[in-house]
Amino acid sequence: MDRRNFIESCSTAATAACLSGAASLPALAADARPKAYQRVLLTNERGDPFKASSLTVQTNYVFHYPFEATPVFLLDLGKAVPPSNPAALKTKGGESYAWPGGVGMKKSIVAFSAICAHQLVYPTQQLSFISFRKGTPVNAKTPNHGADLIHCCADHSQYDPAQGAKVLGGPASQPLCAILLEHNAKDDTLTAYATLGGELFDEFFKKYEAKLSIEVGSKAKNAVTQRTPVRELDKFCRNPVKC
Repeated sequence: MDRRNFIESCSTAATAACLSGAASLPALAADARPKAYQRVLLTNERGDPFKASSLTVQTNYVFHYPFEATPVFLLDLGKAVPPSNPAALKTKGGESYAWPGGVGMKKSIVAFSAICAHQLVYPTQQLSFISFRKGTPVNAKTPNHGADLIHCCADHSQYDPAQGAKVLGGPASQPLCAILLEHNAKDDTLTAYATLGGELFDEFFKKYEAKLSIEVGSKAKNAVTQRTPVRELDKFCRNPVKC
């Protein structure tokens, strides 16, 4: 379900209410609501618009949104990903929410915050303990492990990107925060415009303040504006850890 159809699926009254806001976000039949940020075009490393069709299926890509230091996984799962039911997902605070599913021509493209919901592990240019794994993780240590998951080697939290990054195993207390994307079918471009679910940005900035000041500098907490580059994780990170 794309953003337009997701909005149209709201009740008439709810749709009117959500469209009255500056960001025109979808109204959801749940507790949690999308949080609007800058509309940001995804680009390649040269600054040209990134084409959704250029994604290699089941391959890790990374961009930064909604802040300069907060990484996001971009994935083409290779199959249509339907929206979740209302109340199918819950934040650690108990707020339920519906997730709109994949975007793109095949409705197979999804994006989630790459900050693990347990210990806030995230991919850096030097090291990444968290990533999407095609097939069953090599060293899965939780009873509910399966195939094609986002897996964090630091604590073995596992998330299903085909179900809104729902937690399938490990100590994580909530799904990865979803990043909402809009696909322009005419230009085959992708635009990030909001988050949905439990944000952990405040905790992330507090925990890694010193580290981020070295990695990103003073702009770590700056909102991303206009454009953000997409890179394959294996090219962004020198040492993606496998487990």
